[in-house]
Amino acid sequence: MTVIKINAIDVPAGSGDELAHRFAARAGSIDGVDGFLGFELLKPTDERSTWLVLTRWRDDAAFEAWRDSAAFGESHRHGSSDGAKQRPVGTSAQLWSYEIAGGSTS
Repeated sequence: MTVIKINAIDVPAGSGDELAHRFAARAGSIDGVDGFLGFELLKPTDERSTWLVLTRWRDDAAFEAWRDSAAFGESHRHGSSDGAKQRPVGTSAQLWSYEIAGGSTS
């Protein structure tokens, strides 16, 4: 059963480009994780300030194993590639969890 995990991140006006830049700098870093099926960063196209990080997982156990891993901690430590300390871009975040209940293949 595929599960969907959505990290809803509130981003102040003018900070979205930095969030996108940080995700682009880590592109592919999660691709080899057991049970990981895909990822999208969703940018709001209206007046909302909440960006969505949508990930698909084989099951909850795969997501939880990644969340509890050293790789997760490293990817969320707010540091740049040169070791400089970075402030978080988001002001708050919520983790939402879903399973696919229906849909279409095209």
